[in-house]
Amino acid sequence: MKILVAVKRVVDYNVKVRPKSDGTGVDIANAKMSINPFCEIAVEEAVRLKEKGVATEIVAVSMGAKQSQEQIRTAMALGADRGILVESDTELQPLTIAKCLKAIVDNEKPDLVILGKQSIDGDNNQTGQMLGALTGMGQGTFASEIEIADGKVSVIREVDGGLQTVSLSLPAIVTTDLRLNEPRYASLPNIMKAKKKPLDTTTPEELGVDASPRVQTLKVEPPAERQAGIKVADVAELVDKLKNEAKVF
Repeated sequence: MKILVAVKRVVDYNVKVRPKSDGTGVDIANAKMSINPFCEIAVEEAVRLKEKGVATEIVAVSMGAKQSQEQIRTAMALGADRGILVESDTELQPLTIAKCLKAIVDNEKPDLVILGKQSIDGDNNQTGQMLGALTGMGQGTFASEIEIADGKVSVIREVDGGLQTVSLSLPAIVTTDLRLNEPRYASLPNIMKAKKKPLDTTTPEELGVDASPRVQTLKVEPPAERQAGIKVADVAELVDKLKNEAKVF
């Protein structure tokens, strides 16, 4: 069984990001970059399936600038067998990423595709669903538990009302939620071994995908600072402030 895992290069979640002075984007100069946390969970789940003997090969895929090789190498240090980089200096948006992943799925023929449910930079939560639509594969999003048996994958999903269990025929797509697992750390020996694992490079053009952005970012600015709370003397004053200052009703 082959598993395809997508990993994204993002600013490390411990870094406090700030917008560029001209408001055209986020300033990532000299910022620490890491694998998107939800993608780490996806890699960990794939590795656990391989350790159980369910999977035989894990292919890590990333898209973006050449530096994204670092995140693929990290995924290989965690247990992936080989990597594929779709290199592009253009800002790759969810639909473009999904189309590139579909081309790779068509070439690799994986039995299971695991992605993080969203990235912490764009927060779009779109790629997994778009990939499902493009490939026609069943999808289990927001997975908090995964079980594979008899050619099917059972996914327990976190939904607003509680938990939902879905059964998907393989091949299938799963997007991971926070409670699925706790990712491991890469050991130094495995980091050294990852440097020797194969990593192929391609481009969106070679995959037959138009990488032109379809959404334009007009401005990026920090959220408004929260105002300090106040105490009110009685209910009448509270109602007055809610009505006249907060404009609640």
